[in-house]
Amino acid sequence: MPSQPTSSGHRPAPTHTEPAQVTLLGALSALADPVRLQLVRDLAGSEDWNRTCGSFDVPVGKAALSHHFAVLRGAGLVEQRDIGPRRVNRLRREEFETRFPGLLGLLLRPDEA
Repeated sequence: MPSQPTSSGHRPAPTHTEPAQVTLLGALSALADPVRLQLVRDLAGSEDWNRTCGSFDVPVGKAALSHHFAVLRGAGLVEQRDIGPRRVNRLRREEFETRFPGLLGLLLRPDEA
């Protein structure tokens, strides 16, 4: 069952899926999109909770970016929390690595661009 953090803002708190509940096909599907793969790679190079949704340089609008983050949350890859008006992100690297050992490492290799 997805966890639902509380939110103090005007929008509902994001829902998250635990990586243990994600199928390999679901994970691969989420990572097959180039924008989502770029988001994951950018998060991998950032400190946890240091990146807001608007800080990513991707060629999509706000609505599409929200959709991409929802897919990544649904695949157990990303966790988000609201801090005031900002939504910050972290890559769930350890949890995802436990579920799919080595998969993120392969995707994050520089020669796999």
